[in-house]
Amino acid sequence: MNENDVEVSRDIVGFVGADRPRFADETAALIRRRLVAVSLIISIVLAAAFLGNLLLPNVPLLKVRAIVLLIFVTSCLVLRSRVTLSAFQLRVFELVDFGALAIHLLLMMYLRVATFALSGDAASAISAQQQFLCACSVSILTYGIFMPNTWKRAALVLVPAASAPYIVLGILRSRVVEVTAALDSSNIMSPVPMPFVAAIIAIFGTHIINSVRRSEFKARQLGQYHLKEKLGIGGMGVVYEAEHRMLKRPCAIKLIKPESDADTKAIEQFEREVRSTAKLSHWNTVEIFDYGHTEDGTFYYVMELLPGLSLEELVERHGPMPAARAVRLLRQTCCALREAHAAGLIHRDIKPANIFAARRGGITDVAKLLDFGLVRQTVEDSDDTQSDKPGKGFSGSPAYMAPEQSVDFDKTDGRSDIYALGAVAYYMITGRPPFTGKNAFEVLRAHHTRAIVPPSQVNPSIPADVEQVLLRCLAKEAKDRYQSAEALEEALASCECADAWTDKIAASWWLEHEPRNSVQHSRKNADASDTEAVISATVEVQTPPDAD
Repeated sequence: MNENDVEVSRDIVGFVGADRPRFADETAALIRRRLVAVSLIISIVLAAAFLGNLLLPNVPLLKVRAIVLLIFVTSCLVLRSRVTLSAFQLRVFELVDFGALAIHLLLMMYLRVATFALSGDAASAISAQQQFLCACSVSILTYGIFMPNTWKRAALVLVPAASAPYIVLGILRSRVVEVTAALDSSNIMSPVPMPFVAAIIAIFGTHIINSVRRSEFKARQLGQYHLKEKLGIGGMGVVYEAEHRMLKRPCAIKLIKPESDADTKAIEQFEREVRSTAKLSHWNTVEIFDYGHTEDGTFYYVMELLPGLSLEELVERHGPMPAARAVRLLRQTCCALREAHAAGLIHRDIKPANIFAARRGGITDVAKLLDFGLVRQTVEDSDDTQSDKPGKGFSGSPAYMAPEQSVDFDKTDGRSDIYALGAVAYYMITGRPPFTGKNAFEVLRAHHTRAIVPPSQVNPSIPADVEQVLLRCLAKEAKDRYQSAEALEEALASCECADAWTDKIAASWWLEHEPRNSVQHSRKNADASDTEAVISATVEVQTPPDAD
């Protein structure tokens, strides 16, 4: 088996086999890109020299130069086209291109050295020899740097290439006596064989580059998933865009590697919640395809890749959204929560970054709720004067957290999610969360004690019926809110603007304001802000004043 056919991914994960991508496939794609770059650069250089030579009389080897230039131009055009080329064919292009360049340099060296020697100009003959030996060395280094190879194949190509100029000089010495006399007149007794030095450096460099490429390729293989673009990184988590190799299905993968015992315990909880979330099947819940552990202990889970923007991104980019659009997205989110609550899953971290406006099945503004009970954010407050009070642990995002969640996190129920969704709704239609403060505890205190500023005072265009629904969601006491996601969805459906934001209007909006995202978007449902909160253990913090 050829070394490039080895499936280097097999060592990373032990739970999957079948139809893995080969390192040779990636190498072939890289060869093509590198050959395009090399042929384009050399074509430009040769074309400039050729045009300059046309202005001079009696230019030697003009036809040879024209043929070499034609080879590189043709190679560039073919490689840049949509023509499918096998790895073998690409290697043929590689050898033809670099072979033509080598022949061009060797013929020029032969002619120049012979011409100067026959005219009695020994200094110029020696200079021409060194000039073309240097040019051959540069060509050897260029090949070693640009062309992906194993060190053995590089040696098979570069050792003969380094020997070629000395063979030509040997032939020239044997055929033209004046050349021997001219070159032997040099005072440099043992000149450094630069082509061989270049060949050794290029072979060693090729080996290092190839080893790094293999290691990087191996690191990007995760069982049956092929990791592509890194979408975000933060804390313990890294998120990649990926593809299922057999199904060719795009997806997003979160990788979490424990660094301590606390991390390991947190990941155990994380895994239990992923397992529960994977049972959810509602259209408006992000779909989890897979989860597991790699051999080095890294936990991962795989979810659908969503083209679109989070609600946070939408508001940041385009400002508060029309009430009709907000109602449409909120109703869909309620449907996702209805299934989750029925299954005993409380989200506990509903926020604009965790709700996506996605494109699915040819429909835009499809709400997708992410990370059920998965994201945990540590909250600290060094400025609080009551730091000596006993505290209770909690998790969530303070700007959208229900009052009871910071008091007794473990006893929250679906009504806490109703409050958070109301806070998200407030942000969607006003462009700001319901409460702000200098630190987390100030925000938490506001949720407990401060009256909500009616959203119509921030944005007068908000309909009264929408405002009433929103304010009920944000009631301080859980008993005063809507008692279920279903009840909230029914209240939103009864709003006068509930059906005003249609599929057609949504599609037109995306086409006008986010044309790139109206078709596809690479950041999808795993942006860096989400990743930074992928996972961290719940810690003990102080209960905010006035929250008892």
